[in-house]
Amino acid sequence: MEAGGERAAQARGHVTVIEDEASISDPLRSALEREGYAVSVEATGSGGLDSVRANEPDIVLLDLMLPDLDGRDVCRAIRQTSDVPIIMLTARGLETDRVVGRELGADDYLAKPFSMAELTARIRAVLRRTGKRAAPAARSDRSTAIQIGDVVIDPATHVVTHAGAPLDLPRREFDLLHILMAHAGTVLRRNALMDKVWGADWFGSTKTLDVHIAGLRRRLGDDAQEPRYIHTVRGVGFRFSSPAELAG
Repeated sequence: MEAGGERAAQARGHVTVIEDEASISDPLRSALEREGYAVSVEATGSGGLDSVRANEPDIVLLDLMLPDLDGRDVCRAIRQTSDVPIIMLTARGLETDRVVGRELGADDYLAKPFSMAELTARIRAVLRRTGKRAAPAARSDRSTAIQIGDVVIDPATHVVTHAGAPLDLPRREFDLLHILMAHAGTVLRRNALMDKVWGADWFGSTKTLDVHIAGLRRRLGDDAQEPRYIHTVRGVGFRFSSPAELAG
């Protein structure tokens, strides 16, 4: 690639494509490079994981069906160390697959066949929503650990513990818990939580928020009727107990 092309790729960012079908990955690489992106292509899930760790890309295009690992397992593994945006590519079109992908931390979901115009539009939208150059969570120093009662969340290591035991939270639940704990004692409106966790251009059902709140409560052993941690403020939103409440 010429120097001008390299500068364009650096300006647009780095894309890691994890796709085993050369008939798809080769045209993807060519089209994305024409758009000004640097591109790495891996044909296996394990190779993709190594590439993500080594290159710290700006976005990952992840096929659901890979020869060695299920794409959902690859997504889950990436989310253990990185908040890099992920768009899942799959021939499947079931709503359940899209929901599972979201639950695991995928930022978007595109069913094959798709046009390059649609894909590049999705990439731009995801990068706008998540912020370019999403750094690995393990290296993030933007936030410090928060402890309220016996719940501790550490954004720097992407670790949550409850009564000393680690909790394995999907990305959205982690982000939701972090926002709630960072504003403990304050009622956060539903639309504000949706915008912060899912992005302002999310067009899914707002019931998604209730599903994730229920998931957090289940993991924390919280009772929705008599909550210790996460309180529902009907018609408004949710509130995490303040340190003073839990100390009492």
